[in-house]
Amino acid sequence: MLTGFCGFAQDDVEVKGNTVTMRETAPIWPGCESADDKKECWNKNFMDHVKQNYKYPKNEKGEYIRGKATVSMEITEKGNVVVTKVEGDNPKVNAAAKKMIMSIPKMTPGKLAGKPRAIKYTIPLTF
Repeated sequence: MLTGFCGFAQDDVEVKGNTVTMRETAPIWPGCESADDKKECWNKNFMDHVKQNYKYPKNEKGEYIRGKATVSMEITEKGNVVVTKVEGDNPKVNAAAKKMIMSIPKMTPGKLAGKPRAIKYTIPLTF
């Protein structure tokens, strides 16, 4: 009779009976590593980034264009931001939103079961 078993130790993995639970952690914005509430810190820094880096495009008359854009992005296993899709009514607003999102600084990547993992986000923005 041959009996085999496998033992493993991973961070953020819990096994109970036939159920395996793996904990996912979100990416961490630079400077938020020691924050008590990392999600709140991420949100605050993201909003500050939008305020400081979004450049309103202008129309042919030189007037600022306002609008909405929904940005789908991914923070990779290496912490880089990649924009996968931008949807909105105005192509100039979409391009400005993409440029602003691409300038987000490199982050500590998200993790699944203690290993780096790409995390996807969809963010609606109104300018």
